[in-house]
Amino acid sequence: MTFLLLLAIADDAAGLAILAIFYPQGDLAPAWLLLSTSAALAVYFLANRLPRMLDARRSGKDASTWVRNRLSFWPYAVAGAISWYGFHQAGIHPALGLLPIIPAIPHSDIEFGIFAEAEGQRADLLNVIEHALKGPVQIVLFLFGLANAGVEFSAFGEATLLVAAGLIIGKPLGIAIFGFIAAHLLGLGLPAGMGFKDLIVLGCVAAIGFTVSLFVASVAFPAGDIQDAAKMGALFSFAAAFISVAAGRLFAIRRRQ
Repeated sequence: MTFLLLLAIADDAAGLAILAIFYPQGDLAPAWLLLSTSAALAVYFLANRLPRMLDARRSGKDASTWVRNRLSFWPYAVAGAISWYGFHQAGIHPALGLLPIIPAIPHSDIEFGIFAEAEGQRADLLNVIEHALKGPVQIVLFLFGLANAGVEFSAFGEATLLVAAGLIIGKPLGIAIFGFIAAHLLGLGLPAGMGFKDLIVLGCVAAIGFTVSLFVASVAFPAGDIQDAAKMGALFSFAAAFISVAAGRLFAIRRRQ
């Protein structure tokens, strides 16, 4: 589960990076990214590093505790809004605007994974924000899908086949090939308990593309038949769920504790 979650995050991050680089929202003005960088550095120093420096000079953690209890996540929300504006003005899709702020948020040195039971006991601010936003984000994603996936079943064309093939065939194949290269040729190995068969099945599961695929389709193609056909291809990727089950049974994959 942890590896699949990491794979999904990396996949979505790559999709958003492609969105930012190849589909800018207007004339590029990279100088505005200095505003986002400045916001990230400022909030890191003022709300994270500085309190810890003050605490190091005296006993206790009074400064860090005060910042945590009184200011909570608000400094990072303000910095995120500034960074969002910087990305917007730079001509890069503002969906990426929060990325520079995330590393500035205080976090634990050990991460068990958002679905791990032990994570509910962690008190670091990044973990608290992560779990607090999990519910609202699911609602927003549902509304996003509801608003953007509404296409007629007759919206079928070459774009449908290309998008569906890219997700259902291309993604599992790419994950399997590059996973093999990384694990065996580069000697990086696979996570404990995983084999190459597991990697193939995980590639099939990762082929289910919805939010980012719809996001990219709505930006990459003008509104009309081609965009609708591309969105239909993203919806067809749900067929990968059945392919994943079939692949799991074929390779006799069993759940391990």
